[in-house]
Amino acid sequence: MILESSDRVGGVIHTESTDGYLIDHGADMFATEPSAALDLCRDLGIESKTIAPKVDHRGAMIVHQGKLQPIPRGFVLMRATQTWPMMTTPLLSPLEKLRFLQERWIATRKDDSDESVANFTRRRMGPGVLDRIVAPLVAGIYTADIEQLSMRATMGPIWAMEKQHGSLAKAAQHRRGKDQDQAERHSAGARYGNFRSFNGGMLELIQWISNSIDPSAIQTQWVASQLRRTGDHWRIENKNSSSPDLLAQKVVLATPAHVTSQLIKPMDESAASELASIPSASTAIVILGVPRNQIAHPINMFGFVVPPIERRQILAVSFASHKYDGRAPQDHVLIRVFIGGVLQSNLLEQDDSELIAIAQSELQSLIGLSGQPKLTKVVRWNQAMPQYNVGHLDRVDRIEKAMNNHPGLHLLGNWKGGVGISPIIASARSLAKQIASASH
Repeated sequence: MILESSDRVGGVIHTESTDGYLIDHGADMFATEPSAALDLCRDLGIESKTIAPKVDHRGAMIVHQGKLQPIPRGFVLMRATQTWPMMTTPLLSPLEKLRFLQERWIATRKDDSDESVANFTRRRMGPGVLDRIVAPLVAGIYTADIEQLSMRATMGPIWAMEKQHGSLAKAAQHRRGKDQDQAERHSAGARYGNFRSFNGGMLELIQWISNSIDPSAIQTQWVASQLRRTGDHWRIENKNSSSPDLLAQKVVLATPAHVTSQLIKPMDESAASELASIPSASTAIVILGVPRNQIAHPINMFGFVVPPIERRQILAVSFASHKYDGRAPQDHVLIRVFIGGVLQSNLLEQDDSELIAIAQSELQSLIGLSGQPKLTKVVRWNQAMPQYNVGHLDRVDRIEKAMNNHPGLHLLGNWKGGVGISPIIASARSLAKQIASASH
């Protein structure tokens, strides 16, 4: 039985069609690495229905001194797979480029304790690379403060490269010799070839999953108010008193950390406290549909990110109609502007009209947007993005160990194992197998 508190399944994944625009409210694509999401599509028989991003306009840019500049070719997330583009980029000063070149000879940390993404980048590549390139790319994914964001929890493979090879430059050289960085070397910011969506938006994935489940096994508008042990069963109490409580031998709480904390607090105050200490960021997405001729500057890209050092009121911009066909009427552009996050949470106190005005003003400055949009919409996601701050993996480990004292109760969510669609599916499938094997 699936119990959903809202009136629909899918959570932050939702798509709507209006006035010729196809609007994804949350994620508008999923990663093929790890392969869990694509594997699920294969199992559902819908892999052939997935679509890759368009080839033209691939790539992203970074705001630099009020102008859009390309991300250096071969720089993905927080490491460079090519040196020359880093030497020619206008994003870095000559001294910052020299500091970047010194990374090969920077000693590794002897301490294995966790550190922040900011500290790792500053230590290895210098403050210029951190402020101008890594900060907007990484913070854009997690809507985070990278001075607090855990390196081990969010960038584990890159963390391991330093340990294994002594530097990121030596790791890149080793991987190049084994022909392991081909996709990264030809990417800028993200490997867009490793993403997929659907013609009808990401809602299609939710619909296919729902269609594969007995409809009677899904109950919407079912709000769990309390969870307690009754004999060898778990009793789930419904906030709606007109509906009966449910008894189950096994329960999976796939809820946000702060919700899970409240549900388990009566039985395990320590684990509940650990969950409650995981902060979450809120974000608003301002969606604008505009005629292409209202954009003065060339926008031959999928979008751009904004470094905090630029002191602007937006985090990132995505040109959704550049990624996939069918997202906007002909000669129109569907734009998604991200506002808020940990560092600018105060902006979310403003009403929708004020957020739309902020987005229009910033786009006027950066891409020459003029006139009134044909479509405006604001989607707010409150406390939707858990923050994997320094020490996060140790905290999750303590929570997991505490759950061993509560047989039949399992926790799942984007607060552990990764925030993306694919990592969450991977965690869910692993847990499903674990529960199934324990039942036999």
